[in-house]
Amino acid sequence: MAPKISFDLKATDGKARTGVINTPRGEIRTPAFMPVGTAATVKAMMPESVRATGADILLGNTYHLMLRPTAERIDRLGGLHKFMNWDRPILTDSGGFQVMSLAGLRKLTEKGVTFKSHVDGSKHELTPERSMEIQKLLGSDIVMCFDECPALPADRDRIAESMRLSMRWAERSREAFGDRPGHALFGIMQGGLEQDLREESAEALTKIGFEGYAVGGLAVGEGQEAMFDCLDYAPGFLPEDKPRYLMGVGKPDDIVGAVARGIDMMDCVLPSRSGRTGQAFTRYGVVNIKNARHQDDPRPLDENCTCPACSNYSRAYLHHVFRSNEMISGMLLTWHNLHYFQEIMGGMREAIAAGTFEAWQKDFHDTRAQGDIERL
Repeated sequence: MAPKISFDLKATDGKARTGVINTPRGEIRTPAFMPVGTAATVKAMMPESVRATGADILLGNTYHLMLRPTAERIDRLGGLHKFMNWDRPILTDSGGFQVMSLAGLRKLTEKGVTFKSHVDGSKHELTPERSMEIQKLLGSDIVMCFDECPALPADRDRIAESMRLSMRWAERSREAFGDRPGHALFGIMQGGLEQDLREESAEALTKIGFEGYAVGGLAVGEGQEAMFDCLDYAPGFLPEDKPRYLMGVGKPDDIVGAVARGIDMMDCVLPSRSGRTGQAFTRYGVVNIKNARHQDDPRPLDENCTCPACSNYSRAYLHHVFRSNEMISGMLLTWHNLHYFQEIMGGMREAIAAGTFEAWQKDFHDTRAQGDIERL
């Protein structure tokens, strides 16, 4: 019998928490940042390089994988872990958000969503039951409920209606998921920026019962201040003994602010997408490697960073390969960004365990406020 997925809360400091999610495929140290492997790859990275940055878990994308190469094909080829050569935990999203944001013509009913593929225009239907089936075929360790995520701003009635539909879908997701030892199902709280709707959503999910809980429907255009206002109360509505996952976040200061408000897990395409477009995140803020100021600069991106980009290459070289559209540019900058994001997570885990999180946060913000090193 496969062991259950469990969560051990090791220490708290204010609302910030550190712990471990135990899975048959290995431990996930929290707070955890999950690099996004949309189409069974973290773009521009080898799986072993992603692991070398300190990642314990990756995110895979149900919507993209069901369209290409299809979940059935991945299942025949031995499941997603084997397919993409990643033997550690994988979380798959439910496909709901991508249907809302990427799919062509779509029709929403109580049953689910029918939509046209953005790849080839073919017609598909996603329901809570089908989403659970796809995620089972993929073999992911942590499965997400199928939900609907309305773009903000939206009016209160639309948000309430959408949240209640998502709660009915959460119940159907739980039922369709069944009993799968060694795999976990996470519920997703919705409710926009309305505190009472968030509370109603959390109560509905807790009643159904999940192995973890996500705060969904944020980082969809509402701005950091509104997001933080919501996170000041939303995580507190969720069970304390289960992991809390903030979906689709974010920038380094978003991540630190979310952890300070009780969040345990996050994911975002930002470190890899920014790496491919010449943006590097450093402890001194964001560096645009495409800027001419770097073309004669022999110094590393960040002299305190131990990633391959900073250890072995100069800003001048990184500027040159970006300007020349060389593949190594996206590879090195993505590695650097992922390394930096994991360094933030490790720093927070240590500080929370030591009870020095407030001082760590102050240092983090003060260092970033200094800005990039002076140009030569």
